[in-house]
Amino acid sequence: MKKSLVALSIVAGLSASAQAAVYQLEELSTLAGAKHHYIVDANNNGEVIGLARGIYNLPIDVSYIDFTEGAITRAYDSWETLQFEAIDKEITFTLDDIAGGDLNADALTFMLNFLANANGDENWQKIADVAAVNFTPSPAVEQVLLDKPSSDYEGYTRSVSNLYNAISDDGVRVGSGSAPYEKIEFTPQGDDEPETYFVRDYRSRGVVVSPSGEVSTLQPISDLYGGTSTASDIVQRPDGGYYVAGSASIGVPVDRQEDYDDRCDDEDEPIAVCVWRLENLASSNTLNGMYDRRAVIWTLDADLNTVETKDLGLGLVPDEDDGNAFVSVALAVNSQGIAVGYSHVRKFDNENSIRTMPVLYKDGQVLELLNQEDDWFSGKAVAINDEGIITGFGTKRVEGRTTTKFFYHDVNTGQTVFPSDYFVSSSSVARAINANGVIIGEGEVDVVNSSSRRREGFIYSIGDDKIANINDLLPCYDIDGESNYPYNFAEATAIDDDGIIYGVATKTKEKLNARGEVEVDDSGKILYESVATPVKLSPIAGGEIEECPPEAAETYERQSGSLGWLALLALPLLALRRRFK
Repeated sequence: MKKSLVALSIVAGLSASAQAAVYQLEELSTLAGAKHHYIVDANNNGEVIGLARGIYNLPIDVSYIDFTEGAITRAYDSWETLQFEAIDKEITFTLDDIAGGDLNADALTFMLNFLANANGDENWQKIADVAAVNFTPSPAVEQVLLDKPSSDYEGYTRSVSNLYNAISDDGVRVGSGSAPYEKIEFTPQGDDEPETYFVRDYRSRGVVVSPSGEVSTLQPISDLYGGTSTASDIVQRPDGGYYVAGSASIGVPVDRQEDYDDRCDDEDEPIAVCVWRLENLASSNTLNGMYDRRAVIWTLDADLNTVETKDLGLGLVPDEDDGNAFVSVALAVNSQGIAVGYSHVRKFDNENSIRTMPVLYKDGQVLELLNQEDDWFSGKAVAINDEGIITGFGTKRVEGRTTTKFFYHDVNTGQTVFPSDYFVSSSSVARAINANGVIIGEGEVDVVNSSSRRREGFIYSIGDDKIANINDLLPCYDIDGESNYPYNFAEATAIDDDGIIYGVATKTKEKLNARGEVEVDDSGKILYESVATPVKLSPIAGGEIEECPPEAAETYERQSGSLGWLALLALPLLALRRRFK
């Protein structure tokens, strides 16, 4: 792509001296039915995709619930004590109200909390509050991936997370999701009455979404017991087709097959429930996962049909008698079909110890990017551009705490560099790299609080000595010239070749309850909260960094000091953040 003068000036100017353009921040359109919004990718045409969390008015199916059952009555009594009596308030709903379908905001919050705590129990409804979002063109709209209309209540089941991961320059998107849960009746052997179970057909499928919104799935190499596949990235090939990077199950390891044979007999519970239990025994990236998974590139033609599924391999050779599940995943791919991600590998000085390390998939090889002898013990490679520059992060112990550090690696020279970030023990992760070698991500900025440090977005140009905090490149004041700037830029996730950055900022807004209604305190005063807001940062040609007065700087520190929750909220999405192609 042609590089604009603005983009080149930013690349040339970002250095330790922090001489850079000031950015103009623009809020993107959001869903009216959700609280938090996150950008995961954007393309060179300004098309932006992401996720929404905290969906309002999630549906509760009360038809199967016995509200005299001990589990829910105990939960109600505890909720009344902790949430109401503790602050001298009278509870606003009863279990009879819920049984009758009358759920006010407090009752809905209680039921969502109860179901979240019962998520590991197959007899209770499954609820997910993550939706895929097309932020552009405005207004933002939800993209349904694998959910379907419910037979028990109005709308979709809302039982699965719809996860966008990447978008190509011509608007083809990829993501992943579970099959929706269905409510079934099953009578265990020896029982007289049927029980209610919630089951699904498979754990995960990668999906491809055409520019017009048509959804198709990417099949795993093996779909034994449902199998699994994920789609992490997509890029156009020179011939007009596409590469999609991700992972797919290739089978079930010996140990899990033995577990299946021992437990899944369709007598005490449905087979689908038994498989679900085995899938949930451990994280899918651990050795006792349900499936052997491999990094995969799907080759698609111009009409998005799959013409090849290529297993990229694994960073170790399993022993013949090893019954564990081994995993490799491709997180990004460039137009030459070179992919990066992570894989199980053997520890450099103990072949019986398995680690997960950043890797390059090239020419049929799986190549580690970090030197384990330098104390790196895990990490991921998350992005690669067409110039062969990879970025990602590694993990090691620094000053007594587990710390992540972002890096870049040049495929052409084999050199790996860890730039200086905010401070020695700051954890930093890269999210994206553009064609000019500009890397964005976020890092910890609290020096004192080592247990829960807030994070702020950074920008780094390859060859510079240090990253720049993007908040330092934003105005000191709001548009009125007097009010403190209302945004704190917490997470940078995409950057185009003209230097436009996309990401997440926090902003204080009126607090809304589970029904999307404005909350007030006992005196009727409106309450406020910080929410994750999708934003676009455009460089201002000739702009200069503003020197904020001490008063504004102090206020900014106080406002941004409550961001620890954002990092916790975003943790489940860490693996979903992709780079700009």
